[in-house]
Amino acid sequence: MNGHSSIAGISHGLHKSRRFINDGATRQARFRAARYAAPMEIRDKVAIVTGGGSGIGEALATRFHDEGARGVVVVDRDGTNAERVAQNIAGTAVELDVTDEPAIASVVAETVQEHGTLDIFVSNAGYVTQGGLEADNDEIQRMWEVHVMSHIYAARAAVPVMVANGGGYLLNTASAAGLLTQLGSMQYAVTKAAAVSLGEFLSITYGERGIRVSVLCPQAVETNILANSPDRLDLETGTPGSAAGDGVLTAEQLADTVISCMAEERFLVLPHPEVQTYRERKASDIDRWIHGMQRFQSRLYADSELAPADWLLS
Repeated sequence: MNGHSSIAGISHGLHKSRRFINDGATRQARFRAARYAAPMEIRDKVAIVTGGGSGIGEALATRFHDEGARGVVVVDRDGTNAERVAQNIAGTAVELDVTDEPAIASVVAETVQEHGTLDIFVSNAGYVTQGGLEADNDEIQRMWEVHVMSHIYAARAAVPVMVANGGGYLLNTASAAGLLTQLGSMQYAVTKAAAVSLGEFLSITYGERGIRVSVLCPQAVETNILANSPDRLDLETGTPGSAAGDGVLTAEQLADTVISCMAEERFLVLPHPEVQTYRERKASDIDRWIHGMQRFQSRLYADSELAPADWLLS
C-alpha cells in the first residue's frame, strides 16, 4: 500500500467516525426534543410532597390526586397530619424531618420500590421567623437547612431516579421574598433567595437530561406560616404586613396556579402576578428600589416600639 492509499483510508475512516458521532448526536437531540414536546400532565404520575400535612403541601397533594396522579406520598414532620391528608387522597403518609438527608433518600427509594418510578418531587417545607443580625446562629442555620439544604437533599435523591426513567419534575417552594426581600426577617430573605438560585442551577444543569424545574414564589397565602410572619403587625386584629398587600390567597387558589404553570413548564410560579412587576422594577433600578423599600419599612413599623435595626442596636 502506498502513502496516498494509506492517507485516503485514514481520511475515509475519520469521515465515517464523524458521521457516526453526528448521527448519534442527532438521535440524542431528537430524543430530547420528543421528550420535551409532551406537556407535563399529572395524570398517572407518582409524586412526593414534603410539608404535605397542611397548607400549600396539602393543597398540592390533594390537587395531584384530583388530577389523576397514580400515587402521592405525603411527607410531613407531623405524622398525624400526614396520615390525615394521605387517607383523604388514598396516598401514603411518611413522617420525617426534611433536614434528614438519609430519610429523604429512603422515602425516594421506598416510593420507587412501591410505584416503580418517581415523576414529581415537591420540596415544600418551610417556616418564617422574625430576626436580623442579632439572630442566633443556630436559628439561622436551622432555616438554611429547611429552606435550602432540604431542596438539595431532595434533588440529590430524586434526579438520578428521574433521569434513569426519562425525566421528571422538581417543584421547589421558595417565596416572593426570594425574588425581592422579606422585611423583618434576614434569615428568611437570604434562604429564600438561595432557594431560587438553586432552582436556576438545577434547571440549567439537568434540563437537557429531562429534569424540569419550577420554583414557587408566592406572597401571602392563608396557611399557618402566615400567622407567624414577622411583618404581620397585629395578630389580634389581623393587620396585614407587606406580603399581604396584594391579597391573601387560599392554598387551593395557589394550587390552581401551580398546575397551570407545571403544564407550561414555567420556571417561576407567581400566584401573585404583581411580583413580576416588582422584579422588573428592582432589576431596572436597584438603588431606587432599595430606597423605596426603606421608606416602605419605615411606614410598616411606624407604630412599633422598635424598628428592625433596633433589634441589634438597642
